[in-house]
Amino acid sequence: MFFVRRYITVGKNSFVSMNVKLLNLQLSKSQICIGDNCIINPGVLLDGRIDKIIIGNNVDISRDVYIYTAQHDPHSDNHEVKTGNVIIEDHVWVASRVTILPNVTLGRGCVIACGAIVTKDVKSLAIAGGIPAKQIGDRKSNLSYTINYQPPFYT
Repeated sequence: MFFVRRYITVGKNSFVSMNVKLLNLQLSKSQICIGDNCIINPGVLLDGRIDKIIIGNNVDISRDVYIYTAQHDPHSDNHEVKTGNVIIEDHVWVASRVTILPNVTLGRGCVIACGAIVTKDVKSLAIAGGIPAKQIGDRKSNLSYTINYQPPFYT
């Protein structure tokens, strides 16, 4: 965590596992901001090269999730890049092997199912899955929990 905090902003009681890939060309700690009481599991890629990743409080990002703020425009004659911030609001759970593309907001308390590719905003308390991710249910929770998971040597 000592090295992680040199490159990104991490809130109180949050944990970023070993083997998380941080892409940050700006050398600004504000490119990737993680709130309080979050867990970022091994194998996650956080791409803050151009635009920002902003993660709220009590967010669980499971293993092997890729979050991008830049991608190539498939309609560009010159292979141009499209960018946009990724905002993940409080109490969101992103399950394993999800890909989140630029310019997406995940609403408060939503859940993203394993293997989904998120190309558009997901509303609060929605459960979304598939390729591309679409709403498949509603979360029924008061969201009263606080994440406090900081395992030693978690790879």
